[in-house]
Amino acid sequence: MKATEIQAIYVMWLRQMKRFIRSKSRLVSSIVQPLFFLFILGSGFRVAIFEGVGDYLSFLAPGIIAMAILFSSMFTGISVLWDKQFGFLQEVLVAPISRISIIIGRTLGGATVALIQGVIILLIALIMGVHISGTVGLIFTLFFMILIAFTAVGFGLVIASKMEDFQGFQLIMSLVIMPLLFLSSAFFPVTSNPTMKAIALFNPLFYMVDGLRGSLIVGVETVNSPLFNLVIVVIICIFMMSLGSYLFSKTET
Repeated sequence: MKATEIQAIYVMWLRQMKRFIRSKSRLVSSIVQPLFFLFILGSGFRVAIFEGVGDYLSFLAPGIIAMAILFSSMFTGISVLWDKQFGFLQEVLVAPISRISIIIGRTLGGATVALIQGVIILLIALIMGVHISGTVGLIFTLFFMILIAFTAVGFGLVIASKMEDFQGFQLIMSLVIMPLLFLSSAFFPVTSNPTMKAIALFNPLFYMVDGLRGSLIVGVETVNSPLFNLVIVVIICIFMMSLGSYLFSKTET
């Protein structure tokens, strides 16, 4: 790879990082919202008894981590729409660098920001008393967090490449992401209801949350093994990143 392409990747990554650091409202809201769910739901339902769940806070923490990464990664799509509106994307696309470098830089930037927020939520969960399964489990957890971030970035690129306005993007995100999130076992187990379990098996987020939970938490009951979930999530990530990259590369200047 040429030095100019590497520099372009670095510049696009650095731009995403700077926008994240300088946007105080985004930084606060992206951390406060998951913390709200973690504290309120985790504390309020900790006395509840769900079959096969055990400690509810430990059950909830992986779902909140996945949610934080997911919503943060979606900002990559919003940034694409923002750049379209103000002409920055047009200037970048006509620059003497390949679109692959632009895609890589944007993807790495969005995924890095999402991972930072996910790690923050993970540390807070540990402080609140969530017990992790050990070093190997933590390594698997980081793999899942990386895959969730890249998958969500790819999905954001898919939607943003086909849309022109912020309102439409936010509406699509709400209509698609929220139902998938609630049916992913992030907040409550889906195994006790055969119908919900059957629906969840077609939900990509289910494998992400189930794998993250099985890797991170000691003794929690999961539907699939972490290794099986990892294979499924890798396939989903490759597909979504490929589709997002293809559609973004076809964006008209």
